Amino acid sequence: MSGEHLVEMQGIEKHFGSVVALNGVDLLVEKGQVLCLLGDNGAGKSTLIKTLSGVHQPTKGRLVVEGEPAAFASPRDALDAGIATVYQDLAMIPLMSITRNFFMGREPTRGVWPFRQFDFKEADRVARDEMARIGIDVRDPNQAVGTLSGGERQCVAIARAVYFGAKVLILDEPTSALGVRQTSMVLKYIDMVRKKGLGVIFITHNVRHAFAVGDKFTVLNRGRTLGSFMRGEASMDELQNLMAGGRELEDLNADLGGTV
Repeated sequence: MSGEHLVEMQGIEKHFGSVVALNGVDLLVEKGQVLCLLGDNGAGKSTLIKTLSGVHQPTKGRLVVEGEPAAFASPRDALDAGIATVYQDLAMIPLMSITRNFFMGREPTRGVWPFRQFDFKEADRVARDEMARIGIDVRDPNQAVGTLSGGERQCVAIARAVYFGAKVLILDEPTSALGVRQTSMVLKYIDMVRKKGLGVIFITHNVRHAFAVGDKFTVLNRGRTLGSFMRGEASMDELQNLMAGGRELEDLNADLGGTV
């Protein structure tokens, strides 16, 4: 890891009327790092990610992107800053082709106005090549994306974000509905993305999946940060217990020699 800060969130709060969804969350993502954001249902993971991706604006706190203060009024602002989010539903249309889904909203064209048209040949080539890079052999990029496995669809969504210039990739529970083999495929690709120098925020409640690829682990509970740990600073059992609220942060801090 280079140690170069890509995204930093400082003291982020998000209020929905009288409801406090986030209460002073800190988050730091570095280049070439997989940050696993852990927490049970209702911990605030989704709200935090929607705040980082421009869906919500924070009530309080500071966002820094590549060393510069930033404020996102919309998801497009976040995309323009290189922050891409792959949600659980993948935002794909099952009956449309792999190529069409890959380039949705960003279709390559050829010709001149008013005779400009979708460059199917170039789009098919790119879609096939980008999937081949991650070990998925797409014989016909015009096949419906709905015919792919869950893991393959996840990889299409991730490959699309990387191809279009993402610097920070947010993955919202990418392995939650996958079998063992498909989960392995997605985790392998996350490792490949890290090696390209991207920062990855891997949102999950599965500590075992997090430990397979994670460099850093941040635990959320009821909208606040309970702790951040580098690999080797906390075991799977300790993180699982902290997520579940079975142990207080002070107890874990004592076990780790006061490093939290």
